[in-house]
Amino acid sequence: MENDYGDWLAEYKSLRESAGVLDLSERSRICLVGNDRIRFLHGQVTNDVKKLRIGEGRYAAIVTAKGKMESDVNIFNLENEVLLDFEPGLTEKISARLEKFIVADDVQIVDAAPHYNLLSVQGPKAEEIIRSLNLFPQIPAKQFDSIKISNATFGEIYLAKDCRLWWGETPSSPNQKKSGLERLSPHQNCGFDLFVPKNSFDAFAEKLTSAAKKFGARKCGGQAFETVRVENGIPRFGADMDETNIPLECGIESRAVSYSKGCYIGQEVINRIHSIGHVNKELRGLRLADDLKNLPVKGDKLFRDGKEVGYITGAVKSPTFGNIALGYIRREANQIGTELILKTAASENAAKIVRLPF
Repeated sequence: MENDYGDWLAEYKSLRESAGVLDLSERSRICLVGNDRIRFLHGQVTNDVKKLRIGEGRYAAIVTAKGKMESDVNIFNLENEVLLDFEPGLTEKISARLEKFIVADDVQIVDAAPHYNLLSVQGPKAEEIIRSLNLFPQIPAKQFDSIKISNATFGEIYLAKDCRLWWGETPSSPNQKKSGLERLSPHQNCGFDLFVPKNSFDAFAEKLTSAAKKFGARKCGGQAFETVRVENGIPRFGADMDETNIPLECGIESRAVSYSKGCYIGQEVINRIHSIGHVNKELRGLRLADDLKNLPVKGDKLFRDGKEVGYITGAVKSPTFGNIALGYIRREANQIGTELILKTAASENAAKIVRLPF
């Protein structure tokens, strides 16, 4: 994704107030085909996919036998395959992980990225923009629901509801309620993904961008997207989640983990921690000093009473909220309102744990 298209502040405003059109084609996309694809995937991810009907989807994590994350993943159950969408650069790793567990299963893994690109429309006017294209007989109503159309000009396009910047739910687990990871309700802001054939991508992207302009929306790059993402406390694998984390630490438990689905790789560890009732650290939002000259970087340490209690995963300078960050804080120090000291290579400054979203 481009960092910006010449005016990141205008792009930021568009994402918050209208919508942004994002080229997410660099993301990894693989398809599982074969008669056993659903049963096989059900045993590989943390969420329940066995109950998915055609056109439905889920968010999940892929974890090791020790419960450590290898990726998070958006799952779309299509008519003849299951599409997995996840962070860039992980296709080879995740394909190898899945391939390792295919024994006598009728499952094949296909890299979809060479065939389809990915556009996303995110923001409060996303649905209006999609409707204005007059291409889709219906608009998916539920998160990760999808439909396919066949168009004479653009070919087969898949439209999926995917609110990438706003999670419309209130967490249900005791740990998450305590952490304050509440989200905006679904009707306030939303988004849609469009999987478009490569050979018609440029023409379709132009049509979508032209439609967006009529609603005050525009193409948006990575800086605006990341700023709004951090503002809303949404963790991203590779930034706020990695191979050292288990899903229960990351604020994704209520979306990504089923405790009634049956066996999957890593289930024993995750269920055991869930039954204990807490993890040792959790992701939190942090409001930083307004006069910081340099934002902290990933790994900068957080202290309370002289003792190290956490670290930063990422920070942004928000036009709306000032200097803010996400980071992991140990359980004994991660209550909302707790004052911490942030130590960077250049200075020491105050940091306060605040409720998410900012």
